[in-house]
Amino acid sequence: MCMRTTLHINDELLEEARALTGLQTKTEIVEAGLKALVQAASAQRLSMLAGSVKDASAPYRRRAHQLDCSI
Repeated sequence: MCMRTTLHINDELLEEARALTGLQTKTEIVEAGLKALVQAASAQRLSMLAGSVKDASAPYRRRAHQLDCSI
């Protein structure tokens, strides 16, 4: 879903982002910035959960010798 909106963006910041990323359109630059912001915030929230489950056990992991590699 896309929507039109009006934004007030610092011209110098926009040009710096364009120069650093190689992205050409304002839309590409804003979308890349929003994706980076969401990714950073998600990573921060995930890191805040570290160690928050006291009785957690390690998940089961298949070892290489358990895999059937003869396919």
